[in-house]
Amino acid sequence: MKRLLFVASFFTLLFGMFTVASATTEIRMVGDARIHANWYANYQFTGWNRDGTETVDPVTIWERFRLRTDFIANESLKFRLGLKVEEVWGHGTFTADNSDVSLEVYQAYLKFKWPDTDIEITAGYQPLALPQSAFFDGSIVFDSEAAALVVTSPLIDDTLAINAGFIRFLDNGQDDFTTTQVADELDAYFLALPITLDGATIVPWGMVAVAGINGNYGAFGDGNGAELFTAGTYMIAPVGLKNNQNVYWWVGGAFEVDALDPIKLYADVLYGEGNSGDRDKSKRWGWFIDGAIEYTGLDMLTPQLSAWWSSGEDGSTRNGSERMPYLVSSWNSSTSFLFDGGQEFENGFVGVNPIGSWGITASLNDISFIEDLTHRLTFTYARGTNSKTALRDANLILGTNNFFIMGKDLTVDEYVLGLSFDHQYMIYENLALIAETGWAHGEFDKDVWGRRFYNQASDMWKVSLGLKYQF
Repeated sequence: MKRLLFVASFFTLLFGMFTVASATTEIRMVGDARIHANWYANYQFTGWNRDGTETVDPVTIWERFRLRTDFIANESLKFRLGLKVEEVWGHGTFTADNSDVSLEVYQAYLKFKWPDTDIEITAGYQPLALPQSAFFDGSIVFDSEAAALVVTSPLIDDTLAINAGFIRFLDNGQDDFTTTQVADELDAYFLALPITLDGATIVPWGMVAVAGINGNYGAFGDGNGAELFTAGTYMIAPVGLKNNQNVYWWVGGAFEVDALDPIKLYADVLYGEGNSGDRDKSKRWGWFIDGAIEYTGLDMLTPQLSAWWSSGEDGSTRNGSERMPYLVSSWNSSTSFLFDGGQEFENGFVGVNPIGSWGITASLNDISFIEDLTHRLTFTYARGTNSKTALRDANLILGTNNFFIMGKDLTVDEYVLGLSFDHQYMIYENLALIAETGWAHGEFDKDVWGRRFYNQASDMWKVSLGLKYQF
């Protein structure tokens, strides 16, 4: 009760500040609320948690509220504050008679234009994604919030621009004059040059990152650095990295063509590499390519077809990894049930890794026969490009579903099929009733994952039903 009174007092004070500030500063507030239930059968194909020690609850109810407030001095200067509460009903914030409320700041950044120019500067904790063609809904390398300084400026009006910046992804130390200097930061510098032509957009880009050996890389996904490091780093003595600092770099190009409208084309080509100066077992490099076509000339639906390919692990872990390193990936094709990215509701995907796999997706999007009611039907086939030897050896030494995960990381002998059928009905202009359904079937290798996980695996089903309110 005391914590609830504190939160109420906080918002009262906040709105009081808005009233005072409004005399000289314009305040604009937007946000969204989502309440939904997820039902799963055979979650992650086994119905177990990752290490197979517990059975996963098949039904959860989620709630998320986000509030974004802009403090606008003029059209060239503003500050944004974003607050978020997100949790499962009955846990944490949404526990009955709760004494612990989790209120998260998920955006806090200053945006302004340099006087008498079109140079725009954004500094602070902000949403940030590396370039990727719009069809694939995110970035395969990084798409999340990050503390960054970003500068954008036109070079040739309506033709060429520059987007450059510095990102501090991690810093385990604190500037309190009590910690010693250690290599615990992950910093990056990026540059993109969007080129706009008649009927096409091309975005060449690159990023260089320096990774300190003491960084908490469990922040990136699986808790063991599987996105940046190699299995050999942890399997082969001496365990760990040699260098205190290692360099990662990525180069790529995002392409969009609408000159053939209503036919639209999309493509991306990326290469990434890291730890090239470290031991052979810790070196990592790889390619990722995707492409898509859609036809937007129909009133009742939009047909879409896409494909991707990524290099995968070869048969040895001693020579490093042939999978492209990445940070926080959010990549999806036609909002497929298999991938993370684009779903309306939390925890609504299988989690197949597009890195180390190839596949195709076919979708009928924006299907509409009744006013305010739309549907999306998507089928995906994904197959691995990883050698079974590398994944099997890692599981034998590190444990099954530790570094590589069944259903996420696929060998050349494994595949996953996914079918999703999603629906949205607009109750009001800003209130939607949404149903997301999905089915996935996987064929896995017993030699890689072991008899226990292999025998337990069966088809996965999902139904999500909920409301989304935007204001």
